[in-house]
Amino acid sequence: MKFTRLALAATLVATSAGFVGSAFAQDQFIPLLSYRTGAYAPNGIPWANGKQDYLKLVNERDGGINGVKIAFEECETGYATDRGVECYERLKSRPFVAAVDPQATGITFALTEKAPVDKIPLITLGYGLSIAKDGNAFPWNFPFMGSYWTGSDILIQHIAKKAGGFDKLKGKKIALIYHDSPFGKEPIPVLQERAKMHGFELQLLPVTAPGVEQKATWLQLRQSRPDYALLWGWGVMNSTALKEAQATGFPRDKLYGVWWAGAEPDVRDVGEGAKGYQALALNGFGQTTKVSQDVLKFVHDKKAGTGPRDEVGSVLYTRGMIISMLTVEAIRTAQEKYGKGKAMTGEQVRWGYENLNLTEARLKELGFDQIMRPVKTACNDHMGSSWARIHSWDGKKWNMGSDWYQADDKVLDPLIKEQGDKYLADKKMTRRAECK
Repeated sequence: MKFTRLALAATLVATSAGFVGSAFAQDQFIPLLSYRTGAYAPNGIPWANGKQDYLKLVNERDGGINGVKIAFEECETGYATDRGVECYERLKSRPFVAAVDPQATGITFALTEKAPVDKIPLITLGYGLSIAKDGNAFPWNFPFMGSYWTGSDILIQHIAKKAGGFDKLKGKKIALIYHDSPFGKEPIPVLQERAKMHGFELQLLPVTAPGVEQKATWLQLRQSRPDYALLWGWGVMNSTALKEAQATGFPRDKLYGVWWAGAEPDVRDVGEGAKGYQALALNGFGQTTKVSQDVLKFVHDKKAGTGPRDEVGSVLYTRGMIISMLTVEAIRTAQEKYGKGKAMTGEQVRWGYENLNLTEARLKELGFDQIMRPVKTACNDHMGSSWARIHSWDGKKWNMGSDWYQADDKVLDPLIKEQGDKYLADKKMTRRAECK
C-alpha cells in the first residue's frame, strides 16, 4: 500500500509537470517561466504556448531527445522580477535542469549572478543583457540570435538606408519611446554611440510601465517633431503607442518597433490605424512552415495543444518554438559528448549551447529553414547570429521585407568589452580563462 501511494503521487507530479512516460525515468527537466496574467499576458501567452508545444512535439513525434523524454513545468511570474526569482528558486532543484528562459529582461538581470553559482545556463533569445554576447565575461548567459544592442543598431542601419546613407542622418532627430525598465533602457548606449557617429539628435522619452498612459509622451513628440521614432515597448504599451501615433498624426511609416513590438497582439486592435508601421523581425512565421505543420499534426490533432489551433505559427508563438528548439538541440549536442540516451546536467547543456552548429541543412531537417538563419556559437560568442529583417503592417497582416541586416560588430564589440568590464568590476566578478 505504501509503495502504491508513493507511485501514484509520483505519477501525479510527473503528469502536472509535463512528463510523458515513466515517472521514474531520467527525464530532462526544462522550467518554463511564463506570464499568462497581467498587462503583458496578450504577448506572453503565445510565446509561452510555442515553447510548451515544441517540447510536446519532440516527445510525441521523436520520443524525446535520443530516447530521453522532456519534463517541464510552468511557473507564473506576471512579468514581475521578484516572482520570476521565486519561480527560479523553486524549480532549480529539480533533477537535470537543462536551462532557464527568464522571459523578461528584469528577471534576467536578477538571475545573472545566480546562474554561475547554480550552474544553470540562461537562454535569453532576443532580450536580456546585451553585453552577454561575450561568453568569456558571461559564461552562463546566452542571448541567442540578437540583443537589444544588435536590434537598435539594425534599426539605425535600416533608417539610414531608406534616407539614402548614414550621412543623411546628420541633423536629423530620432526619438526613442521606451518602456521605463531595464528592457527599455538597454538600447540607449548603442543609440547614443550611433548619434555621435552620424550627427543625429537622440530624444529619450520614457514611458512608465505598463504603458497604458502615454498622452504626455506623445504631446512631447508632437512638439519636438522628430524625423523618426523608435518604439521599445511590450504588451499593452505597443497598441497604446500606435493609437496615440494615429491620434496625434505621427506618420506610422516613420515609426519603427523592436521585435517585441512587432507581433499580432501589438497591431490587431489598431488595424488600419497602424498601417505603414514597421518593426524588427527576429524570425519568420506562418502555419505553412514544416515545424508548424508538425505541431498541428502531432500535438493539436491529438488534442494536446496548449492554446488555440489558429495561434500556431504566429510571430511570438514561433519565437517560443525557436527557444525550445535551441535548448533541445543544445541537449542533443551535449549528448554527443557526454552520452546519448542520458539526461544532461546544466553544465553539460551549457557546453551544448557553446557548441551549437545549426546549419541551413539542419534547420531544414528541423522544419525551421523558412523561419531563421543558421546559428553557430562558440565559447566566446554566445549569440551565434545577429541577423534580422524588417516587416511592415498593411492594416491586416505583417509583410516580411526581403533585406537581411547584420549588426555591425565594429560598432558593438568595443561597447560590449567596455560595458562588460565595468559590469564585472562592479559585481567583483572576473572573466574565465580566455577561450576561442
